[in-house]
Amino acid sequence: MLSYRHSFHAGNHADVLKHTVQSLIIESLKEKDKPFLYLDTHAGAGRYQLGSEHAERTGEYLEGIARIWQQDDLPAELEAYINVVKHFNRSGQLRYYPRFAIDCSPATARTRQPATDRTAPERLPVAAF
Repeated sequence: MLSYRHSFHAGNHADVLKHTVQSLIIESLKEKDKPFLYLDTHAGAGRYQLGSEHAERTGEYLEGIARIWQQDDLPAELEAYINVVKHFNRSGQLRYYPRFAIDCSPATARTRQPATDRTAPERLPVAAF
């Protein structure tokens, strides 16, 4: 049986692309005056430590989030995505990658949603590796 551990791949180029597209879709849906449901059926751990043995072994994040982390000339389309990644790295050093780059935690979701919206987040443990 094949096994997959996202901690080896978190923050790689595919995550950057996927989470950027997800953030653009969600931001677009939030502009409408209609409710929507977002259900992530394949969410992983709450956040990934980019200095972990797994992340360092592959180094995939170096060709993904690390390449755009502190660039000043990012396209506007990346703003919402990178702001949430920065929320998880308040020290200014890239140490963590969230499981989902937009509204990725109950706390973040509640601060960004209109008063008329409801959430039903499931609390997930932070990755221990």
